[in-house]
Amino acid sequence: MPTLELVSIREAQLELSLSGKRGATMRQYMDFINQLNSGQAGRITPDEGETTAAIRRRLGAVAELLGKSLVVNRLGDVVYFWEEGGGPEPRRRRRRTKTE
Repeated sequence: MPTLELVSIREAQLELSLSGKRGATMRQYMDFINQLNSGQAGRITPDEGETTAAIRRRLGAVAELLGKSLVVNRLGDVVYFWEEGGGPEPRRRRRRTKTE
């Protein structure tokens, strides 16, 4: 006779999305995100044949699964990420206003 176990929808979605070869990669990225402490950022350098766009996409997908909001930026071939609200935002350049 089959057994029934009740789980949350979030847990079921997480388990279903983390199966197979893609799931192994997603679990690795989940570990990357979970290692972050407050005030820390992660830096990922792609392996050969991997793109920064793929890294950004995976980070976003895993953050959504975890219910976290990440800031993800690329500088050259390196991807930096941190939890939103985990530190000061980088300063942005602003144009000077013209005065008459």
